[in-house]
Amino acid sequence: MGFFSPWFLAGLAGVALPLYLHLLKRQTTTPKPVSSLMFYETRIQSSTRHRRLNYLLLLALRLLVLLALIFAFANPFISRDAAALASDRLVLLVVDNSLSMRAATAGGNTRLDDAKTEALKVLSGKGAARGQVAAFGSQLHLMTQPVQDEAALRAAVQSIEPGDGHGNFGELARAMRAMGEAVHTPIELHVFSDMQRSQLAGNFADMALPGNVTLVTHAVTTKAQPNWAVESVDAPGQVWGKDAKPVHVQAVIAGYGTPAAQRTVSLVVNGKTTATKSVAVPANGKATVEFPSLEVPYGFSRCEVKIDAGDAFAADDLRRFAVQRTDPQKALLIHNFGESRSQLYVGAALGAAAQSAFILESIGVNEAADRKPANYAFIVLSDVNNVPALLEHSLTEYVKGGGSLLIAAGTSAGGRTQIPIFGGRVIETRDYNRVPDHYMAVGSSDSSYAAVAKAEGWPGVKFFYALNVDPGTGAEAARVIVRLGDQTPLLMEKRIGEGRVVLFASGLDNLTNDFPLHPAFVPFIEQTARYLAGSERQGGARPVDAFLELRNAKEKGQGVEVTDPQGKRPLTLAEAAKAQSLQLTEAGYYQLRLANGRQDEVAVNPDPKESNLDVIPEDALALWQGKGGQTTQEAGAGAAAGGKSGPQKVPQSFWWYVMLLVLASGVAESVLASRYLGTMRDEG
Repeated sequence: MGFFSPWFLAGLAGVALPLYLHLLKRQTTTPKPVSSLMFYETRIQSSTRHRRLNYLLLLALRLLVLLALIFAFANPFISRDAAALASDRLVLLVVDNSLSMRAATAGGNTRLDDAKTEALKVLSGKGAARGQVAAFGSQLHLMTQPVQDEAALRAAVQSIEPGDGHGNFGELARAMRAMGEAVHTPIELHVFSDMQRSQLAGNFADMALPGNVTLVTHAVTTKAQPNWAVESVDAPGQVWGKDAKPVHVQAVIAGYGTPAAQRTVSLVVNGKTTATKSVAVPANGKATVEFPSLEVPYGFSRCEVKIDAGDAFAADDLRRFAVQRTDPQKALLIHNFGESRSQLYVGAALGAAAQSAFILESIGVNEAADRKPANYAFIVLSDVNNVPALLEHSLTEYVKGGGSLLIAAGTSAGGRTQIPIFGGRVIETRDYNRVPDHYMAVGSSDSSYAAVAKAEGWPGVKFFYALNVDPGTGAEAARVIVRLGDQTPLLMEKRIGEGRVVLFASGLDNLTNDFPLHPAFVPFIEQTARYLAGSERQGGARPVDAFLELRNAKEKGQGVEVTDPQGKRPLTLAEAAKAQSLQLTEAGYYQLRLANGRQDEVAVNPDPKESNLDVIPEDALALWQGKGGQTTQEAGAGAAAGGKSGPQKVPQSFWWYVMLLVLASGVAESVLASRYLGTMRDEG
């Protein structure tokens, strides 16, 4: 017998504590009245009764609890023959089916084919042990339960299909740590993989395995393989109108372990090659290629950038993206009579950045009653001093029904006690012409808000006038996104019903601030417009295993139909009615159709890390296996030998049994102590 943590045996010194406590028994006597103590002499009374141990059974139980607890922390084990434990162990076969396993090998098979063949060989030699099969891409998927049926295990291995995910050994180790807590028998983990270097966790400690897991790696390749790939594509997700500006497509072509070479790059739209270019890719480097004009018809188009790589790994020779061409959306700006600055600046910003995504209609507040708000993607209320009751009611109902509103307070709202529709109380006006610098800059901002992040926090913008509006408290409080240097809330957002209202506590002109004169104003208006209109496509291009939001805030309760790249429906009827997101597990094109008529299409691409076919060094694999300087081949040979070269001893912990003894002894001690406590009271 031995101990995994023998230093905890130092706690045996604490065994003297129960003995000491049992000797501390107070001797109680009945006091007697005495007239005077002056003739009494002080002496030490000897008592043999005071030095006797009482309640020996209780003492024995307390000593047993303490001893068992110390032994449990020391983690005792016994060494048993590996052959004797063969029926107790679990042989877990994990086959890597990430994207890189699609690469061809010298024998004409794929790496996945070779991994499955090796797994079947190990399965035939597992003996009487239970077996379990799992596939591993970005996550561990158990294909069987722990069984001894070799035919079922072989069928599970053969059924493993190639995947499109990115392998991560850190995720595998996390899953094994969870399994190690549930399975108390030894686990012999066999990993069949190309041992891609990019599968290593960022922190090697994240790949730590529990003590009852023995790792054996089976590498289907031992050297890096040269590979060219389309690493990334930069293309828009939407194009607006027939006369939209020319759309550029930029792609990055990467070579991993490759010599310098010329590659032919093609732009494909709906299955038809529309442009072809040649690019020189440096040795083990990257090159950029641009297509100046992307022509797509109305609706959704499936686009690809492809290369003639000519290598053994064709799965990463293209990247997909989906583009939608649609008509621009209408936006409405309501302003005071005679005020024209805000419509000038907002219209110019939308035209410069949003590529004709919006058509801005500008009217005075006295004309707004004739407009139907539902016809507009969003509405801007700029520097309006008096909102007619009919218009305020109409806009409030528009927002509650899912519409979006941007309110620029300007100077006109300074005479009001409350912001219309938004509902915030106006505390005071802030005229910064009276401060030393005659202006106030932004003090803090929420970088997670797109309209702020794209404008990089509005550096250098000067605000001369703003309203101090109370954002409120509790569930009805507005979200404060930007504050000025004196903590005045400048940009806030509040949900009202199914819609949202964004309040800008200054103006959209160049009188209350110089914001419209700064470059940050254009991305602020663009991102705010896209956000309020909900026109930012869910589709475009996404990586494998990303989550796609199925509905926006306006579409709660809408049923959705999803079609995956295989033409199947991955959601059940119940999930289609309630699910908020979908994990994109395959490369290809997903289609979405909502009950309200909205459609979307998203292209899904593998993680570019899978294109680098460099392998993990042997010493790193040996370290992961806990073999020190022993090479992977030696470690694997030792495990495959199965103890045939000599009797192998396997340490088997019985920590759980000791903890059960601690529990039983603790319960018995509690029952006996409560019984003796009553006896001691009677004696007193």
